[in-house]
Amino acid sequence: MFMTITAPLLDTPEVPRQQRGSDFAPLLAELKAAGLLERRTAWYTRMIGLNLVFLLASWAAVWSVGDSWWQLALAIPVALFTTRASFVGHDAGHQQIARKAGTHRALSLVHGNLLMGMSTGWWNAKHNKHHANPNHLDKDPDVGVGVLVWDEGQTAGRTGFMGWLTRNQARLFFPLLLLEGLNLKVNGLMDLKNRTPRERLVEGTVLAVHYALYFSVLLIAMSPVKALVFVFVTHALLGLHLGMAFAPNHKGMPMPDPNVKWDHLRRQVLTSRNVKGGPVTDWMLGGLNYQIEHHLVPSMPRVNLRAAQPIVRAHCERLGVDYLETSLVGSYRQALGHMHAVGAPMRAERAADAS
Repeated sequence: MFMTITAPLLDTPEVPRQQRGSDFAPLLAELKAAGLLERRTAWYTRMIGLNLVFLLASWAAVWSVGDSWWQLALAIPVALFTTRASFVGHDAGHQQIARKAGTHRALSLVHGNLLMGMSTGWWNAKHNKHHANPNHLDKDPDVGVGVLVWDEGQTAGRTGFMGWLTRNQARLFFPLLLLEGLNLKVNGLMDLKNRTPRERLVEGTVLAVHYALYFSVLLIAMSPVKALVFVFVTHALLGLHLGMAFAPNHKGMPMPDPNVKWDHLRRQVLTSRNVKGGPVTDWMLGGLNYQIEHHLVPSMPRVNLRAAQPIVRAHCERLGVDYLETSLVGSYRQALGHMHAVGAPMRAERAADAS
C-alpha cells in the first residue's frame, strides 16, 4: 500500500495580474545574461555522435552474437541508447540544439522516426499542449482519462476491468510502463491519418525505413521466436525507462482549477517537480530532472539546466513561489501516493458493497 503524499500548498501571494505577468521577465533576462540561452551545438554534436556509436555498436553485437538466447541480454543496451535517442528527439522538438528549424526537423525525424520508430509529428503536437497547460485536466493530454486517471472526477463510470485498474493503478503503474514503448509507437502510427499529406508522406516514409531495417536485422540475426521475444523485451525496457524519466515531473503535483488564472511562471513552477541528483541522474533522466527550469524555458539547452537551477530557485524564493525538489525515490512516492489516493473512493465503495 502506498503512502498518500499531500501536494504542496497553493497559498501564493495575491499579486495584481499586471505585476504577475512581469514576474517571469526579470528571470528570463537573468538567464540570458548568464549565457544560458545560448546554443550548445558542440556539446550536442559530441553527445549525439557518441550515442549513435553506442546504439549502432549494440545492434552490431546483436548481429555478431548469432542466433542465441544470449542476444536477449543485448536488448538492454539497445533499449538504453534508443531511449537516449528519444531524448535528443525531445530536445530537437523544443528547438534546443541548432539555430535553424529545418535542422531540428531533420534531427527529430532521425531520432524519433528512424531510430525509435515513433511519429515525431504526433509527439510534438501532444507535448506542446502539455507544456502550454501542465496538469490542467481540460487542456493537458498527459492527464486526460486513459488507462490511468489522475483526478477523482475522472473515475466516474469506470467499472469492470477499468474499475479494477483504477482501484489498483498505483500498484500497477510500473508494470504498465512495460507497455508504454509499444503504446507510443501505436499511437503515433494511428495519428498519421491526421497529418497533412506532405507530413504523412515524409513521416510515413521514414517510419517504413525504420521498421524495414528493424525487422530485417532481427529476422536475419535470430529465429522468429527469439525476434518476437527481443521486440517485447526491448520495448518493455524502453517504456520503463521513458516512463521513469517522465513520471516524477508532474504526477502528484497541483492541478490548476479551471477558474484560477496563473501567469507563466506560476503555471510552470507550481505544477512541476525537480529531482535531486548528480551527473548520473542527469544522464539517465535526459535532463528532465530539472523539470521546473525546462518548463519555464523549453528552448534552453539541456546541458544548461543545472546551471540555471540556482538562479530560478532564488527568483522563486524572492517571489514566495513554492519550488519543489525531491529525491528520485521521493518523487515516485509522491506520484504513486497521488494515484493511490485517486482510487481510494472506488476502493471504499467496493469494500462497502462487499460488506
